[in-house]
Amino acid sequence: MTPPDAADDSRWSDLDRPPLNAAALRRGLVHEGSLWREIRVVRSTGSTNSDLAALAQSGEAAEGTVLVAEEQTAGRGRLDRRWTAPARSGLYFSVLLTPGDVPVARWGWLPLLTGVAVATGLSRSAGVDTALKWPNDLLVTVGGEERKAGGILAERAAGDAVVVGVGVNVTLRQDELPVPQAGSLALAGAVSTDRDPLLRAMLRSLEDWYRRWRAAGGDPAASGLQETYAAGCATLGRTVRAELPGDRSVIGEAVAVDGDGRLVLATPDGVQEPVGAGDIVHLRPA
Repeated sequence: MTPPDAADDSRWSDLDRPPLNAAALRRGLVHEGSLWREIRVVRSTGSTNSDLAALAQSGEAAEGTVLVAEEQTAGRGRLDRRWTAPARSGLYFSVLLTPGDVPVARWGWLPLLTGVAVATGLSRSAGVDTALKWPNDLLVTVGGEERKAGGILAERAAGDAVVVGVGVNVTLRQDELPVPQAGSLALAGAVSTDRDPLLRAMLRSLEDWYRRWRAAGGDPAASGLQETYAAGCATLGRTVRAELPGDRSVIGEAVAVDGDGRLVLATPDGVQEPVGAGDIVHLRPA
């Protein structure tokens, strides 16, 4: 991991993709009463989640620490999938949270909460209609097609800490897409691709939702999280295939997200089956 603020060293190396302004981010986000205590920006690293978890383990990071990388060389998604993109073409960051006053059984809502916060922040700052694919993908529309432009990964860290990582494709061009099904904010017609205000908007939205959720003791209904997630979830109302651990799959209509954050499928034989982990494939439009 290169030193904090190293991103500023190469400010003019790509005029289309200027580096983040770490000092301005701190001025805008780190203040008395804020959740965010520290904003670290590095030029390149393997995985912000792994680095932040290590910092938490060594006692060098507290709740509210944000680690941002201009480039991730070994970013990870769910099921240990790799996430890579050209330097400064996206936003790749992790936050350290310690929701110790919330029952551990409700911590599974953190990636869904982050999805709501990220979608809300990007809709406001980039002017892009975003949707959530259960459990952790951010979708945008490019040329009339739904494409994945971002993902979220939450992992337990030292003690009662959770590291939540976010990756969003911002200026990725068509010829840079890792797979045809990928997208970016630019390809979706964003009114702004300036990463500084986009990051500030996402982190402010995340702070707002995290505080609401904690104030409600992690209750997804009382905090409004469950209803808001369902309203923005592109998976609900569709026929999907859930590819589950153990090489098992279930096909059914996604009818709800339950109080534990699981996706509920109504199967053709009349059974409602909750899915807590697995890959979801959308089989027909909503």
